[in-house]
Amino acid sequence: MKDRIEVNGVEFMRVDSAPSGDRAVVVVDRGWIFAGDVTVADDFIILSRAVWVFRWERIGFNGVLENPKADCVDIRRLTTQVKIPVGAEVFRCPVVDDWGL
Repeated sequence: MKDRIEVNGVEFMRVDSAPSGDRAVVVVDRGWIFAGDVTVADDFIILSRAVWVFRWERIGFNGVLENPKADCVDIRRLTTQVKIPVGAEVFRCPVVDDWGL
């Protein structure tokens, strides 16, 4: 089943697959990529239920966002929160609440 359709050049996503909370993939300077439930406090981005996007092959960054459970994606669960200085964030992409878990 497709979770997206295109109508007149505009792509639409299924409501139940759209990001609904505060979970995001956060790209940090020096190439680090994490995901987690985001809060910001005291000049830090804090990720709980955090994962580390360790590596991927053949599918590109967009492929990782769309299918984090693909065989060619290595995502590692972290046992602690991740605290990132706000200034180290390059960009973030909202994702569904269970992304990478």
